Amino acid sequence: MSAEDLPVSRFPVPRLADMPADIRERIEAVQEKSGFIPNVFLVLAHRPEEFRAFFAYHDALMDKPGNLTKAEREMIVVATSNLNQCQYCVVAHGAILRIRAKDPLIADQVAINYRKADITARQKAMLDFAMKVSQSAQLVGDADIETLKTHGFDEEDAWDIAAIAAFFGLSNRLANVTSMRPNREFYTMGRG
Repeated sequence: MSAEDLPVSRFPVPRLADMPADIRERIEAVQEKSGFIPNVFLVLAHRPEEFRAFFAYHDALMDKPGNLTKAEREMIVVATSNLNQCQYCVVAHGAILRIRAKDPLIADQVAINYRKADITARQKAMLDFAMKVSQSAQLVGDADIETLKTHGFDEEDAWDIAAIAAFFGLSNRLANVTSMRPNREFYTMGRG
C-alpha cells in the first residue's frame, strides 16, 4: 500500500459536500490559498461543533498581534509537538515555520533540538518556557516569568506562550489518537 492509499484518519472523514456550509466554506478558502486541503480540517470536520471551537481558539492564539512573531508562535508549536511526538503537527507547522521565518532549515533544527538551533537567546528562553508548560506546568512559578522578562517578554507574552503550548498539547493528542497523516505537500513547502 502506498502512502497515497493510506487513510488520513482512523475515524470517519466526511465528504466536503456533506459538511455544514460554514465549515465547507472555511475549508474551501484554505484550499484556495494553499492549493490543497490540510488533513486536520478534514479529520476535525467529523465533529462540526468541536471543529468550530478548535479553529476559533487556534486563530485567537496564532493570528493575534503581539510581541510574539508569527514565526515564533510556530516555533512553539514545532518544539512542543516534537516533545509530544506528533508527526502531523511537526510536519505541518514545520512547513509554516519555514515559510514564516523565511528559513528552510529552521523547522528541522527546532524540531530536533531547539537548544542547538540557529535561533536567538530570547527564542530559546521562550521555548524553554513552552517546554516546561508542556512537561510540568504545575512547576511553573514566578521565577519562570521573571526569566522571560529578562528576554523582553511580558506577562501577556507568558500567557500566549503557555496557551499555545497547552492548545497544541490538545491538538497533538487528537492528531495522534486519530492517526492523522500529514499531507505530502507539507514536506517540501518552504525548503527553497
